Amino acid sequence: MREAQSLSFPITLIIIFAIFMLTIAMKDPTSPIAVWTSIIPFTSPIVMMARVAYGVPGTVPYWQLGLSMALLVASFLFMVWFAGKIYRTGILMYGKKPTWKEMIRWALRK
Repeated sequence: MREAQSLSFPITLIIIFAIFMLTIAMKDPTSPIAVWTSIIPFTSPIVMMARVAYGVPGTVPYWQLGLSMALLVASFLFMVWFAGKIYRTGILMYGKKPTWKEMIRWALRK
């Protein structure tokens, strides 16, 4: 249980950052910070929802919405592949508690 909590902390920080960016996007949905955080895959599900509420053809162009969705799907597929490689190499072969350094080494192993 403790290992899972220590490994989930960086992900929690990303979510907190996305919620902070959500407040900025709600104040000014056309600002550059709101645009970029609505395209970056780790923050786009939260920030883009705030921008879409102001209107899709007006505030959010269709290309930004499409790019955000395409990058989100591509990053999802990459993360599933990455996690599968870590699981196969690290957990099934070694059976020991992983650290961030070991997981990256397992993912880069051929």
